[in-house]
Amino acid sequence: MITTDGQPTRSPVALDASHGWARDVPTSITNVPNAITVVRTVVSVFLAVTAISSGSGPLLAWAVGAYWLGDILDGWAARTLGQETRFGAVLDIACDRLCCALCLAGLMLRFPEMTAPLALFAAQFLVLDLVLSLSFLRWPVLSPNYFHLVHPGVYRWNWSPVAKAANTGGLVVLAVVAPSPVWPALFAVAVVLVKAASLVVVRRLPRP
Repeated sequence: MITTDGQPTRSPVALDASHGWARDVPTSITNVPNAITVVRTVVSVFLAVTAISSGSGPLLAWAVGAYWLGDILDGWAARTLGQETRFGAVLDIACDRLCCALCLAGLMLRFPEMTAPLALFAAQFLVLDLVLSLSFLRWPVLSPNYFHLVHPGVYRWNWSPVAKAANTGGLVVLAVVAPSPVWPALFAVAVVLVKAASLVVVRRLPRP
């Protein structure tokens, strides 16, 4: 946790997860997870652009799969190899937005009746969630994955494994399987409210 003066506490929670603080960690930007991030982004972007230009549903599915699986793989590599860096976290966040924007564009063309909820989700992911995800830089933590050291509630609703899966995958699944845009729209609104509330909470946290 963070004390009222913005400094890391010496509580058992902080000590048990001490690797989440950005102290004595690798700083090189040329490492395996960053390479995976770049490769998966190039692959996903290529597939998404090709899918958009050709109207291919299978290629769009491959683009989404490359984005999601690559995002899981680069995070796993960073943790496993001990190569987590703040630069890598920012690179991952930026590349996620590029991949997601193109995949959402493809979904809008593929499912035009879902344009409104997909556009709303795109707006929150490219603006609200971007600002929220980069807010970890205010504290000496490695990435949003360690935001529980700053505020457990904000972490739980945004970057816990369940929250990440729901926030990024829930709308895509609904857009594909829902018979009408009503449920996807309600889901998108709910995500916007969660992100907006989280931003308010983060804004009110003591500055480090």
